[in-house]
Amino acid sequence: MVLYRTIGVKSNTSGMVSEQEELKELQSIDMSGDDRLPVYQRLADALRQLITDGELKPGDRAPSENSLAEEFRLAPGTVRSALDVLVAERVLERFQGKGTFVRKPSFDTSLFRFFRFRNSKGEIAVPESRILRRQVEPMPGHVAAALELPKGSEGVSLSRLRLHAGTPVLSEEIWLDYKRFKTFATMPLEQIGDLLYPVYDKMCNQLVARADETLTVESAKVKISRLLRVEKGAPIIVIERVAKGYDNKPIEWRRSRGRADQFSYHTEIR
Repeated sequence: MVLYRTIGVKSNTSGMVSEQEELKELQSIDMSGDDRLPVYQRLADALRQLITDGELKPGDRAPSENSLAEEFRLAPGTVRSALDVLVAERVLERFQGKGTFVRKPSFDTSLFRFFRFRNSKGEIAVPESRILRRQVEPMPGHVAAALELPKGSEGVSLSRLRLHAGTPVLSEEIWLDYKRFKTFATMPLEQIGDLLYPVYDKMCNQLVARADETLTVESAKVKISRLLRVEKGAPIIVIERVAKGYDNKPIEWRRSRGRADQFSYHTEIR
């Protein structure tokens, strides 16, 4: 079977892009998969693999239901079900009247959901990053387990401080699989910006698509109290995150500790 691949069509949702302009190249893929799975699931898996492999990138327009149905000789309803799976997984997103696109992950979303970081104009501001330590060493058992790696696997360990308007607001511990992040382990620190996920993508071809997070509260120990400039025993918000790729495999383990006086929780319930 063959699949049309979208080449270089980004999510400019302000205007329509014709299907002929999108379908620039044919890409052969294996949709055989597990015969016990429904056809729509195998198609969803094949499309997800294209995204995981970088054949379709965030912001690219996905092939239309009609083109997929024609190429795979499938009923439109089957194709729609496959796309529905990826939309539900937040791999794809639909824009009414414009098409279906590979979702662009929001970097540091949880920081803005849980903490108030705004500039003098009241606009959301990304905290400055200051890397305190980076080294290659064996992973702790709980980190290796979270990243689904063998115990004692080599990892890249990163400690960094996040500052807002010059004030420390977050202390972060980050672990990465050394085999996949060798380039990151040695690149000059000054080339690492305030947001890590774009660096993972550009330098190591590791694209974060989603994350699982757990929020807890603890008392500040001596080291954290010094880093965040709070009293020992002061309440600290802890966010533990496992970032994952489009294939749902773990990419990064992170534990962020933030000042409770910056904490704010907001959600909308419908």
